[in-house]
Amino acid sequence: MRKAILLDVFGTLVRDDGAGAAAIAAEVAARSGATADEVAREWETRLWAMAETAYGEGFRTLDDLNAGSLAAAAAHFGVRVDAPALCRAAQDPSPALFPDARPFLDAVDVPVCLVSDADRDHLDGILERLGITVDHVVTSEDARAYKPRPEPFETALRLLGAAPADVVHIGDSPASDLLGAAGLGIPAIFVNRTGRDLPDGLYPLRTVPSLSLLSS
Repeated sequence: MRKAILLDVFGTLVRDDGAGAAAIAAEVAARSGATADEVAREWETRLWAMAETAYGEGFRTLDDLNAGSLAAAAAHFGVRVDAPALCRAAQDPSPALFPDARPFLDAVDVPVCLVSDADRDHLDGILERLGITVDHVVTSEDARAYKPRPEPFETALRLLGAAPADVVHIGDSPASDLLGAAGLGIPAIFVNRTGRDLPDGLYPLRTVPSLSLLSS
């Protein structure tokens, strides 16, 4: 029996449909002649390239990374934008839980630590609005690194006083959650809500389409 659970937030507990980012990509596309998909791919590629080097003394908040990568992506297509303002305007003002999230949290009888690539103030505000209370919360800002780097997971283990084999990590991202957990020998459960194929070499402990299958 696992002594504790590490749990991703966005895409696992909280809906993240990407509507805000899609609207930004469409606006840049309309001004550049590129397609919205091309802008979105360029933005995402630059965002995660920046995140890979944003750790330790070089850490940058997610707000900063989003704005910086958007400005660079727009410039790539010959467009200048007020990236910080666009990113702020695109934030979801009414985040929602997946229907299976609260029943799952209510059924868990071991300590839970949320592990999220998020800025602390932003995530705290969302958890407060949604009425979510858990034992511990680790953000990328706390760990000064982004998943799949080990620091967020290591911080969670320290807070829980647990070893990798004592816990399970639950998340929806093959790259961030499964790869990050595997790097420390943490068993992981893949919440695959959309039927995605897993990349070769990733072997979760279990794959489920819904958290409800973990609380039954």
